[in-house]
Amino acid sequence: MRLLAFIQKLLDRLTGVTGALVGWLVLPLVGVTVYEVIARHVFNAPTIWTYELGYMLTGSYFMLGFAYALRENAHIRIDVLYNRFSKSGKAVADLVAFALIALPTVALIAWPLFGYAHEAYESGEQSGQTAWNPVLWPFRAMFFLGFALLVIQCTAQVIRSLLALFGHPRTER
Repeated sequence: MRLLAFIQKLLDRLTGVTGALVGWLVLPLVGVTVYEVIARHVFNAPTIWTYELGYMLTGSYFMLGFAYALRENAHIRIDVLYNRFSKSGKAVADLVAFALIALPTVALIAWPLFGYAHEAYESGEQSGQTAWNPVLWPFRAMFFLGFALLVIQCTAQVIRSLLALFGHPRTER
């Protein structure tokens, strides 16, 4: 049980640290947006690159933040039923949800995303949406990384549920 508790805390810490670091991605996004507004409206010189960089940063920000949101219980749950369960009932519900539904689904999505990013890297695929036309592999790699972090956090949730079922103290973060 101690080993499971250690692993669960380690996985929680990993997604916590990455979530805190990813939170700083909002600064370049704000900077890009402010730059574009000033360039467009003050100097009448819109850029060709801010649109694509903006959606790439926003997409990366959300994808990389999913695991942190799960860690912080900021995800959506049907509390009408869940809140009526006992502590062990909640642990069983979480175990079923994470071990049988979320973890396999997220893992099945994560693996092809790695191939998707790798193919974009190998081919040098570019966006083709604007004249800037950046390569897409870094953006696609963020999708894989976001889902990989979500697999890690789902694993931590499964372990947390198991520990709660077996009466391990302090299973909450």
